Amino acid sequence: MNSPHAGGDARCAIGRVFLAVDNSPESARAAAYVRHMTLPGARIRIASVAENPRVMLPLTSATDAELQLARDELARDAGEAVARARALFADAGIEVESGVIEISRQGGYTANALIDAAAEWKADLLVVGARQHHGMLRWIEGTVSEFVTTAAPCSILVVPASYEAEIQLSPRRMLFALDGSAASLDALHFGLQLATPECHLRAIYVIDRGARLTDLAPMRDIVEAFVEEGNVVLAAAARVFADLPNASETAFVETAKSRDDVSHAIVRDARQWGADLIVVGTHGRRGVARWLLGSVAARTARIVHTPLLMARPVPEA
Repeated sequence: MNSPHAGGDARCAIGRVFLAVDNSPESARAAAYVRHMTLPGARIRIASVAENPRVMLPLTSATDAELQLARDELARDAGEAVARARALFADAGIEVESGVIEISRQGGYTANALIDAAAEWKADLLVVGARQHHGMLRWIEGTVSEFVTTAAPCSILVVPASYEAEIQLSPRRMLFALDGSAASLDALHFGLQLATPECHLRAIYVIDRGARLTDLAPMRDIVEAFVEEGNVVLAAAARVFADLPNASETAFVETAKSRDDVSHAIVRDARQWGADLIVVGTHGRRGVARWLLGSVAARTARIVHTPLLMARPVPEA
């Protein structure tokens, strides 16, 4: 396993990675991605949630015997998913724990069970494989912002089903989407822990030319404010990159004037540049204007075709 350089912030070190799995191909891809990127010395916990058959079968027709059979089958499927994922780490020299979370015995819903398990284990990073609008992403679909910034105990890495590129030994091209917040710079430091010296780094600042704030200021003034803030933010990223051996670059990216948003601009730039990991903060606000549009991270997670690291702010920052 490649050793990342010391580019991250010690306050948000990735030492405990919680990998949520099921029987889907997306889950297997997520496990393989983690297998190739985990930091030296990190611990892995692999877990699968066994659904409650009471919410899957009509209560009027399900007998106790049928519920028990369904419960046993769901638990067996979850256990098999854990075993397959664990086998990927057999020769990795990584400390791996595993287990099945049985909702029928513990109560609650899948998302809550996952959050509670990650919190109890004190995870630094929660990893899921996902199909947009289906599969494991449905656990957090629609409320990703709230899930990450309030309920989730840690940062989240989503590996989408649409990511078809060959999984490399650690990310080779990392894209950091920054704005004028401390949270985005926290995300930069957090993500750099996954970068080896060979990784190419790119930091971008998105100028949202489609912003609808003309009741507050002319669009020209708003764009100028974005540019002013972006210069400060990208300069800060350049200073961080200057201390590293990596090839690196910074750039402005613009949205179209209509039918476009920040999330689509990030995804487009990642595709054009060939990123194999996108890193964003999760505070849910955009730069100078500070208007609440819902989390950029949330919308990006719904459309992204590249693994996406949604880094949670450092509490004491």
